[in-house]
Amino acid sequence: MFSGSLVAIVTPMRPDGSLDLPAWSRLLEFHRANGTRGIVVGGTTGESATLLDAELLELTERACEQLGAKIPVIAGIGTSSTAATVERAKRLSQLPVSALLVVTPAYNRPTQEGLYRHFAAVAQASRVPVLPYNVPARTAVDMLPSTVARLAQLSTIVGIKEAVPQIARVRELIESCGPGFVVLSGDDATAREAMLAGARGVISVTANVAPRAMAELAAAATGAHRDKAQTLDAALLALHRDLFLEANPIPAKWVLARMGLIDSGIRLPLTELANGHRAAVEASAHAAGVVF
Repeated sequence: MFSGSLVAIVTPMRPDGSLDLPAWSRLLEFHRANGTRGIVVGGTTGESATLLDAELLELTERACEQLGAKIPVIAGIGTSSTAATVERAKRLSQLPVSALLVVTPAYNRPTQEGLYRHFAAVAQASRVPVLPYNVPARTAVDMLPSTVARLAQLSTIVGIKEAVPQIARVRELIESCGPGFVVLSGDDATAREAMLAGARGVISVTANVAPRAMAELAAAATGAHRDKAQTLDAALLALHRDLFLEANPIPAKWVLARMGLIDSGIRLPLTELANGHRAAVEASAHAAGVVF
């Protein structure tokens, strides 16, 4: 179920920051038509830190209703509070979602034991599979493979989104957690090598604007077609880089607005892409075959 190119989808907003639900429907159809294998609602790229619980619920409900069984819908529910995350798990896992994505608690900097207990509590509360998400660059805490291996013994925890950009980390996770455990790359720039090393797929930012290209790359890399994967990824390398010239999802939302798929809305403290970066992002998008 969790393989190939999954998108960490942006949350479309109007200029005043309110949700743009017609654009949400357009984005979901865009991904359905272009080979995306999973939709992550309310992840980092979806501006999770600024979404209200009611907004996350509505976005997830609408995604499930529109996509049905066509594409897995994964709800991002992680917060820095175990109690709050458990409550979200109870509520969101009642929806027809395929899984919950749960980022490590930011700012608190828990120990490895604290991380284990946090995810164990969420797993116990959830009615659906749970995918922890490890992204130390944002959260200031790194969940080590030894802790993930402990969590892999819990039936509800079926995989991980790993954003440490080291192929050795991917291999260690695969070896320590066993063949049934799903490792998904959380770093577009190294996703090709991660998948060639055994990751089942990628939860991608780049897929927001180039879903077909990312789907083809993931298919080649997970199929161990190294030369084809390298060729496909070569056209995307600049885009992988330039979508992070400013904090994600600022560049991705700017490109999607230029493509006519969403409006320009983004919530403070994030702002629109600076003029000085626009030419570089546009050139990278065009090099990847993105038309606007």
